[in-house]
Amino acid sequence: MTANPQTHAITIDPTTGQTLAAWPFADAPQREVILARSAAAYREWRTLACEQRAQRLRDFGAALRERGEEMAQLMTREMGKPIRQARAEVAKSAALCDWYAQHGPAMLAAEPTLVPDAVIEYRPIGTILAVMPWNFPLWQVLRGMVPILLAGNGYLLKHAPSVMGCAQLIAEIARAAGLPEGVFSVINATNEDVGELIRDPRIAAVTVTGSGRAGAAIGAQAGAALKKCVLELGGSDPFVVLNDADLDEAVSAAVAGRYQNTGQVCAAAKRFIVEAGIAPRFTALFVERAAALRMGDPQDEETFIGPMARADLRDELHRQVEASLAQGATLLLGGEKPAGEGNFYPPTVLGNVTPHMTAFREELFGPVAAITVAEDAEHALALANDSDYGLSATIYTADDQRARWFAGRLECGGVFINGYSASDARVAFGGVKKSGFGRELSHFGLHEFCNAQTVWRNRKG
Repeated sequence: MTANPQTHAITIDPTTGQTLAAWPFADAPQREVILARSAAAYREWRTLACEQRAQRLRDFGAALRERGEEMAQLMTREMGKPIRQARAEVAKSAALCDWYAQHGPAMLAAEPTLVPDAVIEYRPIGTILAVMPWNFPLWQVLRGMVPILLAGNGYLLKHAPSVMGCAQLIAEIARAAGLPEGVFSVINATNEDVGELIRDPRIAAVTVTGSGRAGAAIGAQAGAALKKCVLELGGSDPFVVLNDADLDEAVSAAVAGRYQNTGQVCAAAKRFIVEAGIAPRFTALFVERAAALRMGDPQDEETFIGPMARADLRDELHRQVEASLAQGATLLLGGEKPAGEGNFYPPTVLGNVTPHMTAFREELFGPVAAITVAEDAEHALALANDSDYGLSATIYTADDQRARWFAGRLECGGVFINGYSASDARVAFGGVKKSGFGRELSHFGLHEFCNAQTVWRNRKG
């Protein structure tokens, strides 16, 4: 089997390091076929009644459930997601299809305005190019794809090279569910090819989930082509714990929020900012519970932390840990790469982290937590906002009024009071600052790639 990363997308089992498959990149003639088919399918798809599109997406959810175990197992093999978390991702993704199928048509209905003779009609705009990451190989795709298709657009997926098997399985499920050929398409393209795709007039807009570097590059290309883009980028979310918080509840949420998906989550707690009065107790409990997390074979039902998705990502995370220690942080747990096969990195906790350190300034995309002590609530707020990122934030306190005051001053797209970050089809998801712009999910995500067309009737004078 050919496994040249210059000509193929390579999928590697992060548990063993063994190559699973090599997927050839599409050449120019193949890309042309895919684009032409997508453009033709869009022209037909947009003419269907919204309720018909909703039914096709409901059928997609049903087909996904039928092959749910296959999908979960493939995610675990390709990117190391613990199997129970993989199954939960499938269930959440299928539920997304049902929710939009039920509620989406009403959100796309003509919207009245303050002008009696004018309404807003939500029209599709064309085929949307989606550049998606590897950490949630199914959910990241569907949370954009489902509303984009429901609105009458086409969806062209350029998935991460390391999860191309997942991309192909999603396409198989789409065909089995009766989605017309070309309405949902997969293109195996290089980064250079993406620029060419963006410039193509058959691509109407771009949605990207990924790193800040990728977002900046693709955003610039979309801007040059005068095309809309939605960017969901990195995060270094603060998790603030004030002195009056329920400590046991806060620690449980902090550990779960930090180490889910082996810490490879953009909207997840990474910087734990704890008021001084409870910092010693919080830190001791956090370290104790993080140490108890089971790391190992992601196929094992009891595993909570699997291998990191790629060896280079583990190396980068370890560099960040070592840099922070050299800058004065204290190693409280973990911090060493285990010997043997697989991209494993243990649950790691850094204490005495201050704003000048790497662990505070950079995104830690893996199972590492950074704990910073705040003098008081005002200091905690300043520390929380002292970041280039602004995806989400958590605040734990028993005082609801103070929590709301705090939430109103946090610079981020989502605030979680006494609960850790999550995404849900019913509410908007997205960030500010270098975490990107635009929104996914809810009616905001449904309308992002619509032409909000004003329709006047009988206007005179």
